Amino acid sequence: MKIIKFVCIGLLCVVIAIVAFNISKLKLISGFAAKNMASCYFLAKQDPTLTENEDNSSFLISLAKTEIDELNKTVTASVFGMSKSKAVYRQGVGVALVSDDKKKLHNNQPNRKQKHINLPYPYGHLAAIDTVFSNINYSELDSVVTNSFVENHPDGIKNTRSILVLYKGKIIAEKYAAGFSKNSLLQGWSITKTLLSTSFGVLEQSGYDIYQPITAFPEWTSKEQQQLNTNHFLQMESGMKWEENYGKVCDVTKMLFKDSDCTQRAIKQPLVATPGTTFYYQSGNSNVLSALLRKQFKTHQEYLDFPYKTYIDKIGMHSMILETDVVGNYVASSYSWATTRDWAKFGQLFLQKGCWNNEQILSPKWVDYVTTPSPNSKGEYGGQWWLNTGGYMPNVPRDCYYADGYQGQRIFVIPSKELVIVRFGVTELGRVGFYPLFDKMVSQICATIH
Repeated sequence: MKIIKFVCIGLLCVVIAIVAFNISKLKLISGFAAKNMASCYFLAKQDPTLTENEDNSSFLISLAKTEIDELNKTVTASVFGMSKSKAVYRQGVGVALVSDDKKKLHNNQPNRKQKHINLPYPYGHLAAIDTVFSNINYSELDSVVTNSFVENHPDGIKNTRSILVLYKGKIIAEKYAAGFSKNSLLQGWSITKTLLSTSFGVLEQSGYDIYQPITAFPEWTSKEQQQLNTNHFLQMESGMKWEENYGKVCDVTKMLFKDSDCTQRAIKQPLVATPGTTFYYQSGNSNVLSALLRKQFKTHQEYLDFPYKTYIDKIGMHSMILETDVVGNYVASSYSWATTRDWAKFGQLFLQKGCWNNEQILSPKWVDYVTTPSPNSKGEYGGQWWLNTGGYMPNVPRDCYYADGYQGQRIFVIPSKELVIVRFGVTELGRVGFYPLFDKMVSQICATIH
């Protein structure tokens, strides 16, 4: 009996040690589960069972139990009854995790002028014109798109929710998984980086200089920090110390699932390399840009309004929601929602060199800038856009560039083919793992146009 008792005590000690060691990770799990469930439920109006089975289905996240409070617009999540996290929905700015420091939750909303645009999609809100092009093999195109919705198909991608293809500004293919439609809001994840950074393209037209040293942050006192400019952050070449690993407790997961202010952790990071000498993709860079954007305005309201006023609502992306943190910063690294059709409009704006309904919303030079490889990315990254200049998708045209989000969210822009291809889903693969799959899908779509 004594041996059994000692064994039981020993096992209990091991369990306690494991739990203690992973308690901080449990908080990240509950934070992700609460935030994602709240956004999917209150923003996207998605069935909670679907969210549990797909959006929150990875092994670790599935350990969390979520509870929806319809009255207070909150979701609470815990893991084995421990490490509770609460996410709160606010009209117009989405969901924020309420952390332990009891900071006041902001509820300001952007002022939006959502005028009906009396033109066919994508340039307005009328029905898309049914156009047939003689140089497109529609049966092949339909096959490529359909295969991406067939689970375990050798040419497909698991858990696809939507695909839309625009050619010369006309829809030539559009398909949705069961339970989704052209009206469904889908999460952009890191596409938010590309979306919000476009604000600096708008500012640039008014004289903003992305190469001018940033003076907005008094925390930056070292000689090298005072050399930092907007270009360094747009190109992911700030040299900032940062760990981007979603499988552990580190800078990026603390920022998203612990911090009330998603910008301060990155702003306070030291440099480990001279700005402009190394490429390292990090979400902290994008949230520094969010803080920098806020510094351009006298009031918080002007900051909230700016992206919608200057390009989002102007091109009719009325479904778009940019989510903010507790203190009212846009979480530029990660959180935005829109319909597939509205995501495609964003791609079309760049395909058209920033021109929309005869208005130059962005300078063509800005589009050239963001699609030019950053000096140290080996042709893989531009200005918050990913590039195929380095041939990472060898069968896809080299001029292809794309906005990239977690779980395979993509907006591909291919100027040489006059194409915008949008794909959304919930596929658990790393960025490099997606290369062969999207190489096949995008190249096959391109091949249907003769």
